[in-house]
Amino acid sequence: MTVLISRSPLTGEPVGEHPVHGPEEVRAAVGRAREAARAWAACGWAGRRARLLAWKRSLARRLPEVAELVSAETGKPPHDARAEVLLTLVHLDWAARNARRVLGRRRVPSGPLAVHQRALLAHRPLGVIGVIGPWNYPLYTPMGSLGYALAAGNTVVFKPSELTPGVGVLLAETLAEAVPDRPHLLQTVIGHGAAGEALARAGVDKVAFTGSPATARKVAAICAERLTPLLAECGGKDAVLVDSSADLDAAADAIAWGAMANAGQTCAGVERVYAVAPIHTALCERIVHRARVLRPGSGPDAAYGPITLPAQLTTVDRHIKDALAAGARALLGGPESLRPPYAEPVVLADVPEDSPAMREETFGPVVAVNAVRDLDEAVARANASDYALGAAVFTGDRRTGLALAQRLDSGAVSVNSVLGFAAVPALPFGGSGASGHGRIHGAEGLRAFTSPQALTVRRFRPPVDLTSFTTPGRRATRAIEAGRWLHSRR
Repeated sequence: MTVLISRSPLTGEPVGEHPVHGPEEVRAAVGRAREAARAWAACGWAGRRARLLAWKRSLARRLPEVAELVSAETGKPPHDARAEVLLTLVHLDWAARNARRVLGRRRVPSGPLAVHQRALLAHRPLGVIGVIGPWNYPLYTPMGSLGYALAAGNTVVFKPSELTPGVGVLLAETLAEAVPDRPHLLQTVIGHGAAGEALARAGVDKVAFTGSPATARKVAAICAERLTPLLAECGGKDAVLVDSSADLDAAADAIAWGAMANAGQTCAGVERVYAVAPIHTALCERIVHRARVLRPGSGPDAAYGPITLPAQLTTVDRHIKDALAAGARALLGGPESLRPPYAEPVVLADVPEDSPAMREETFGPVVAVNAVRDLDEAVARANASDYALGAAVFTGDRRTGLALAQRLDSGAVSVNSVLGFAAVPALPFGGSGASGHGRIHGAEGLRAFTSPQALTVRRFRPPVDLTSFTTPGRRATRAIEAGRWLHSRR
C-alpha cells in the first residue's frame, strides 16, 4: 500500500501518514457519495441545517485540536491557525442557516401572457461535488465549497492538498462523528495530482478547484471531456490604491498585514500598491516601519510562519532579483531575506510594470509600492493584470472609495481595509481571468452547487390559449395583435 506522509515545513518531521487512493478507490468514494445523496436529500432543509450546525458546534469545541493540526501541516503560527478555524465556523454557520432562504422554492411573477400559470423557481442539488483544495488555507478555503455544497443538498468527495492531507481527513471524521445517521456525506481521498485527476474523471456532477492557473487548465481539460462544470479559484495579484486623502497610517498597517500575513501565501493578499505621487514616499516609510519589526517563526510571538511549499522560495527569489535588476529599489530586505524555510518581509518601490514581480503571483511576503499620477492611472494599472480577484482602496472619502472600487475589475474590493470581505459570509468570493471563474460564499456560493428548475402550475383555462390547436385562429391573431400593440407603446 502506497502512503503519503505529511511533514512539518518547519522541521521536516512527519506529521501524519495516510494511504494514497487510486482511481478505483476514488470512483468507489463517488459511488458511496451518490448513494448517500438520496438520504441527505430526504433530510430536507431543516434536517440538513440541524446536522450541519451540529458539525459546526463539534468543530468549535475541538478548535484547539483542529488548529494544532493546521499549524503542524502548514507551519503557520498557532494564532493564525485558530483564526482560520474561526473563519471556517462563520462560513459553515451562514451556509447552514441560509440555505433554505436562498434556495427554497419560491414564486416568481408570471407576466400577463401567462397569467393563468403559477410560476415557481426551485434549486435542485447537483448531486456529488468533487472538491480539490489548497494548502495555504487548508480548512477555510475548502469550506467555501464543502459547507455550501452540503447545505445545498449535495454530498462531497474532497481531495486535499498533498501537503495538508490530515486536515482533510479530520474534516471528514468530524462530520461523520457529528452526523452518525448519515454516513458518507463527506469523504476524503488522498494523493498527489493523480488523485485530483481521478476525482475529476470519476463522474462527479461538479468540480470545485483551488490552485494555480496552470493546474486549473489541466483540471478544466479533464472536466471538458464529460462537460463537467468547473468552479475555479486560481489566485491573484491584488492591488491596493491609495489616495492623497487617505489615512496613511491605517493604509500602511493594512498593507503590511495584507502582504505579509501567512507569509504572503494568500490568494487575495496584497502584492501591488499604487499610491498617488504626493504621498508615495510617506506611505513607503510607514509600510517599511511596520514591516521591519515582523519576524517569521514557529512560536506564539511569530508574525507569520514559513514558506509552506519549499519550491515557492525559488519564485519569490526570482521576482525580487528580476525587479532589482530592472531598476526597482529595495526599501526593506532583498534576496538576503530568504532563509529557508522562512522569508523575511521585502518592500520594493519603482518596480517596472512588466516585471514578474508585478505580473505574476509571487505568493511570498513581498510587496511592490509604485507611484502614480492620479487615481485614474492607479485604476488602469490595477486592471492591467491578468488576475482579477481582490483589491482595496484607501481614501478619506468613502463615497469616492466606493466609486473607485466599482471601476476595478476585481471580484471583491475593500474600502479602507484589506480582505474585509473574507469574514462576511453573505458576500460572494471569486474572480475572473487568471483568477478563475465562479463564486463561493454567500447566496451565489450556495446557488453554485445547484441547478435552477423552472416550474409552472396551470391555475385556470385562459381566455385565449396559445398552446392549444383548439383555439380559433382569429382569436389567437387578435390576442397576438393586442400584445404587439401593448409592447410597441410600453
